[in-house]
Amino acid sequence: MEWWHWVVGGIVLILLELAIPAFFVIWFGLGALLVAGVLLAGALSLTAQLLVWTLSSLAMTALWFGVFRPGRQTTRIGTAAGETIGEVGLLVSAVAPFERGRVRFQKPILGAEEWACMAETAIPAGERVRVVSVEGSYVKVAKA
Repeated sequence: MEWWHWVVGGIVLILLELAIPAFFVIWFGLGALLVAGVLLAGALSLTAQLLVWTLSSLAMTALWFGVFRPGRQTTRIGTAAGETIGEVGLLVSAVAPFERGRVRFQKPILGAEEWACMAETAIPAGERVRVVSVEGSYVKVAKA
């Protein structure tokens, strides 16, 4: 096969991705374009071309879904406030009754890593705290 056959096939596969919104076919199209580039640099047998296309397409697909798999979001924007109850964070600034402090979480909670917080008892900075409730723009915490 000629290099331009791979270019045409790659473009067709990439355009096919527009009709099939799976974000899967594009990697096979990019693999075909990669084979076209390799063929421009030197001659390969049909078996070698198919092997390069298959391996590169599968490698790109595995890399894409390995890095960006669905359950791996770093934020929880749009999650219910009830799901954050029980999360443990580190108190960055001290909190006392009727005074706000700051708590930092390891993973972002409801879109932010650090939240203003209130507590019913005084808790010094550096303590681990647990979310008791979400009260609008701040979280209510208790010593963990």
